[in-house]
Amino acid sequence: MTTRLLLVDDHAVVRLGLRMLLESEADMEIVGEAASASEALSAIGSLRPEVVLMDIGLPDLSGIEATRQIKRLHPETAVVALTIHEDEEYFFKMLEVGASGYVPKRAAPEELITAIRTAAEGGVYLYPSLAKLLVRDYLAQSPQIKREGEAEILTSREQEVLTMLAEGASNAEIAERLTISPKTVARHRENIMSKLNLHSRSDLVKYAIRKGIIQP
Repeated sequence: MTTRLLLVDDHAVVRLGLRMLLESEADMEIVGEAASASEALSAIGSLRPEVVLMDIGLPDLSGIEATRQIKRLHPETAVVALTIHEDEEYFFKMLEVGASGYVPKRAAPEELITAIRTAAEGGVYLYPSLAKLLVRDYLAQSPQIKREGEAEILTSREQEVLTMLAEGASNAEIAERLTISPKTVARHRENIMSKLNLHSRSDLVKYAIRKGIIQP
């Protein structure tokens, strides 16, 4: 299957270099180029690319705002940032607006090609040195912060029930430990699954581990 690409960069020499690189890949087709955000938005509507290679420093709108609008108007289109910026401010903003990849312009060609293929398949590709920023940001969130986030969604009783369910306790066991009826436990369980958009005990256990509620 061929991936249709739109190149967005205000430097013609950069677009030319990208075209020469990517057209040598049998599974990629350059369907258009744009030198500004407005040109890109117009081109996407008519050309329908699967992946957009997006520079952040554009003359009219930033690549961040352009990506925001692309994802709002064409949510099926993946955007991969290709930029000179490697600081976390731009990195996190691009992820927040829906980018499916972030690659510095100094990266090896193979990195960019992998990022495009990953985005085309519905995944997210992060350049290794930048991925570390995401991991660091996650680890910086203490278990207490994570639990406080839970408190905004679940009641204290639901948090108790969630923990016991994730640890493998049955409704009857939870009812005995909390001195409530099994029917009340079942109702709490339904509320938890609904609020957290979970569908099975397996999902519930994975959620509890991810949030630091229980240890794997």
